[in-house]
Amino acid sequence: MRALLWVVGVVAGVLILLGLVLEAVRWLVIIGLIALVAVIVLAYVKGRQAIQHQSRRR
Repeated sequence: MRALLWVVGVVAGVLILLGLVLEAVRWLVIIGLIALVAVIVLAYVKGRQAIQHQSRRR
């Protein structure tokens, strides 16, 4: 009976930790996607500025 309680406790602990890790991974993916979008937008804006700057110099 005591071993069964240990097994149930360990399984419960593993499930709780797994849930926390998956939640953290989900938030990291969301933050990564936001950062990726921001980098793409900044690259587009900087590229447009560089093209306009070159066309003014000619």
